[in-house]
Amino acid sequence: MPLTLLGRSNPLASAAEQLRILDQPSGSPPFDLRLTQAGMFPLRASGITVFQINVGKLCNQTCRHCHVDAGPDRPETMSLETAEHCMQALAKTDIPTVDITGGAPELNPHFRWLVEQSRKLSRHVMDRCNLSVLLLPSQADLAEFLAHHHVEIIASLPSYRASQTDAQRGDGIFEKSMEALRLLNRFGYGRSDSGLALNLVYNPVGAFLPPKQESIEAQFKKELRTKHGVEFNRLYTITNMPISRFLEFLIESGNYDQYMARLANAFNPTTAAGVMCRYTLSVGWDGRLYDCDFNQMLELSVDHGAPSHIRDFDPAQLHHRQIVTRNHCFGCTAGSGSSCGGSVT
Repeated sequence: MPLTLLGRSNPLASAAEQLRILDQPSGSPPFDLRLTQAGMFPLRASGITVFQINVGKLCNQTCRHCHVDAGPDRPETMSLETAEHCMQALAKTDIPTVDITGGAPELNPHFRWLVEQSRKLSRHVMDRCNLSVLLLPSQADLAEFLAHHHVEIIASLPSYRASQTDAQRGDGIFEKSMEALRLLNRFGYGRSDSGLALNLVYNPVGAFLPPKQESIEAQFKKELRTKHGVEFNRLYTITNMPISRFLEFLIESGNYDQYMARLANAFNPTTAAGVMCRYTLSVGWDGRLYDCDFNQMLELSVDHGAPSHIRDFDPAQLHHRQIVTRNHCFGCTAGSGSSCGGSVT
């Protein structure tokens, strides 16, 4: 039985249904009003330093918290034509970082081409990896490929405990993750002198905010080193966004109202200055442009006169565009803030 929302014909597979729920009045002021009160509305981009490419929703895992609703039954995948548009757009700019994500981005047939072309343009490349994909027979040389091209790996690992990781990401995934991390270590990843960055991403396994990034990073390093012989560079904490499968969990567990109130009450205007949408442009698998990966999953494309497809890419119009914001954005501005690079403050 497919576990994705779409595969189960769940109403929450619809971005419109998710937005309907998120837009319902609550006891807290809406996000845009909080921004206005902080003197920050409308939120605007400060430039583009990260060119994020979501190459599709196909994944070999079906994690319970996934904001993409990715899984083995998702056919959406970026075509070579769209990938070429991405590289043509990138070549027009000096954007330093290419962030490739999915799904499991490595399962896209053009993933390696994107890496190679980005490196030819002298851009830093990041791969958002679920780790278990490295163990698939079809990806036997993937770790070597990534190391050869000096790709930074951002790997999801919600806990250093097997039970918690497996509960969120699937039975046996923790042990597969440890095996994949040791494989990466053998190629030099996670070693301080190798130049091959291996960074982990932690997100809570329940309806609460992540702890301080520095303290939990120290815990992870101690546990993974002593119990599993694994080394890594940094750990990033990310708040679970109240969309897609995590939204389903919140509603089914009766935690939705409490979680949204928790996010809203923890609104920190300082973090709004550093949220990822201000320096990121996100390209969807079909070439549509978004302010961030979360807006992409809610089908909230760039607006306010900026071009909305990669074939119409215009840096001048996109660099200081007005950001599309809705109530899910509380997830990035709560507490220490949250971004694809971890906490903001």
